Amino acid sequence: MIYLDHNATTPLAPTALEAMLPYLRERYGNPSSPYRFGNEARGAVERARSRIAECIGCKPVEIIFCASGTEADNLALRGVAHALEARGRHIVTTAIEHPAVLHTCKALEREGFRLTYLPVSDDGAVEPGALAASLCPDTIMVSAMHANNETGVLQPIEEIAAIARRRGVLLHTDAVQSVGKVPFRVDDLGADLIAFSGHKLYGPKGIGVLYARRGTQLTSVITGGGHELGLRAGTENVAAIIGLAEAVCLAFEEQEAQAVRLGALRDRFERRVCAAIRRIKINGEGTPRVPSTSSLSVQGVDGESIVLGLDVRGICVSTGSACSTGEDEPSHVLRAMGRPAQEARGAIRLSLGKETREADMDTTVQVLTETVERLRSISSDRG
Repeated sequence: MIYLDHNATTPLAPTALEAMLPYLRERYGNPSSPYRFGNEARGAVERARSRIAECIGCKPVEIIFCASGTEADNLALRGVAHALEARGRHIVTTAIEHPAVLHTCKALEREGFRLTYLPVSDDGAVEPGALAASLCPDTIMVSAMHANNETGVLQPIEEIAAIARRRGVLLHTDAVQSVGKVPFRVDDLGADLIAFSGHKLYGPKGIGVLYARRGTQLTSVITGGGHELGLRAGTENVAAIIGLAEAVCLAFEEQEAQAVRLGALRDRFERRVCAAIRRIKINGEGTPRVPSTSSLSVQGVDGESIVLGLDVRGICVSTGSACSTGEDEPSHVLRAMGRPAQEARGAIRLSLGKETREADMDTTVQVLTETVERLRSISSDRG
């Protein structure tokens, strides 16, 4: 199998698994229990919190453990909306956000909040000037993702943060697809709230993080005990937290070398596939992207058919977000970039990882070329 869908999930790093095993076997204490067995688990959680905080450049108290990146996004959006609704009920986001953000924003609209969805240019980037023009006296929050999960396009978060800060507006960013892939420090980004997830960077599933800058007002969205400073009720997933910390530290150690290697592999693949297949477009080409993601639109062929054709040959790619699988509508990201519906339907996403090799990409070029030619012949669309 050639696995090229690391934006959907990654394999668990062996060192993360090894770090987790004792907390799945003999060190299974509840970190809220007052006796020594529970205190050992609490100590492990707090050491993991400190390790992650050191990697991203924040204080341990600013790290809130959640069950996923989606939950972290929900805590940021709903938590701020309900904490600050007396001050204002206007929220600004972008048209290309992950469903974890877009669907939450739609839910907030149904609760009476007013949402503005910023457009993007044809290369997939938000124009900071458009953001500045959208802010109103009652704007309480901006939510703009760091790296798009479908195209890999990096948004100008630093500029967005500067605009929001000048206007006294909080900034949340979904960084699920950027942590561990590009240089990452919270003060450099300037966001007040940042969400990321374990299984996107070789950690376990079922664990996520919300960084909340100290002093940021939040209301809990899960009620219960006083876990995570009262912001996320529920017994901490100790083993997953330990694995996440190990994976984050490893990703930060390897980030620069992997970015160079994967960027070279991705660029070589795109040059070869554009030479081999007519009427193909690289989405987001020419704008900053994470080095591991390639989004291709193949004219005259349905993307789902390409995915199935590659799967038969042992190659795993996707049409976009794994969270949108099964939806009939073409990619909302590509549509926001101005792509016609047919072109958006012909898109596939390849996302490379640590185990991806040059031979894998060469095989993928060959199989993709053969698959597109076969599908075009069936549809009588030979270009």
